[in-house]
Amino acid sequence: MPRMMLFAMIAALLSGCGAISALGEATTPLDAYELRAPSDGPVAQGRPLQRDLIIEIPTASGALDTDRIMIRPNPLQAQYLPRARWSDTTPVMLQTLMLRSVENTNALRYVGRRPLAGSGDFALISELTDFQAELDEETDTAMIRLRLVARIVRESDAAIVATRTFASSAVATDLETLGLVGSFNAAAEPMMRDLAVWVLSTLGIRQVASN
Repeated sequence: MPRMMLFAMIAALLSGCGAISALGEATTPLDAYELRAPSDGPVAQGRPLQRDLIIEIPTASGALDTDRIMIRPNPLQAQYLPRARWSDTTPVMLQTLMLRSVENTNALRYVGRRPLAGSGDFALISELTDFQAELDEETDTAMIRLRLVARIVRESDAAIVATRTFASSAVATDLETLGLVGSFNAAAEPMMRDLAVWVLSTLGIRQVASN
């Protein structure tokens, strides 16, 4: 199928799928997709640090706080990919990606969504500001944009230990659902690797390059 025809079909499908109607009017099951943590992330040297890290669910705007896959035909409009969704809401899926990416470093005693006891040693809190595909009608492609503002907080006194903004992008030349999801994964992997390296560095943990 020619690219321009495929782009036109996606645009036509999206035209009636607004942020509210896409969620409220779905009558058929949606195919579910998920992203995977990178398999070549950093690994700590030596024994794990006897500290716990709690990874909170990122905060996000209402347009992103959904399990639908966001498409932006222009900067001021949010729509969703028809007949497809993430396996969890976008913030929960990203929390899982961060958890797996840090856990795979083998750097800490415990990495989880909630503390084992009353509180953990550190918490990773974050705000998700971009997690969408931006359509470019002129080039018949989509730009995947991800942006996360992360903070490591010491639980004992609620002091912010470090703050960093992570951003990543990838060009999607395949506008079918699986192709777009693959491009989301291609954008998420380097961001998760960078986040894991930052966590280890902030907590003073030595690391090797990758698994």
